[in-house]
Amino acid sequence: MDSDIFQILAVDDNPEILEILQILLTGEGYAVTTAASGSEALSLLSLTEYDLIILDVMMPGLNGYQTCLEIRKKSNAPILFLSARTKDSDKTLGFSSGGDDYLAKPFSYSELTSRVRALLRRYRVYQGKQQQETPQKTLVFHDLRIEEDTKQVHLKNRRLELTDTEYAVLLLLIKNRPQIFSADRLYETIWNEPYYYGANNTVMVHIRNLRRKIEEDPKNPKIIKTIWGKGYYCD
Repeated sequence: MDSDIFQILAVDDNPEILEILQILLTGEGYAVTTAASGSEALSLLSLTEYDLIILDVMMPGLNGYQTCLEIRKKSNAPILFLSARTKDSDKTLGFSSGGDDYLAKPFSYSELTSRVRALLRRYRVYQGKQQQETPQKTLVFHDLRIEEDTKQVHLKNRRLELTDTEYAVLLLLIKNRPQIFSADRLYETIWNEPYYYGANNTVMVHIRNLRRKIEEDPKNPKIIKTIWGKGYYCD
């Protein structure tokens, strides 16, 4: 990591989990704030800008999915779900609500830190946390305008609120058109980790969320297209 201190918000109703997260991540050089509920997390988000949010799923009051939906109204910082619920349907719900990654409990120290590093690396690159040395660029594709220096995306002059993962997927496909990216290649490029069983579902959900934001008719996409059995592309 560079000299910047990343701000992480950890949200879990289990104080032991919060203590573990704080000890592990503080030891890695991150600044960690904890919250014991979704409502407390939302209150903290109104006061501070965080670079990463680690979010438990099963919490009293607002659960993790509901909290994630509310967070996305305020922040595009990456969200890592922690949960003992590991069915594909649970992960799909997490990604659909705006999450970027999903880590099963119990988790190892190496698993946690590798996921955190990967999410922060993408956030730094795609959301301007790292000073850009390349010239400012504007990409225009269909009705989209992408300002690479500010990482802003506009659709017909209306600014879109994309997560860093959605931005990364969109930029990769547009800059490499008309290449076809299979789900495993897309996952390994964007998530920067080896493809695994179930990652295809992760990619599909993020593509679906992205299409809802950029396509006039998400069911008949004109920007991000699919060749069944091969992958995704822009032409």
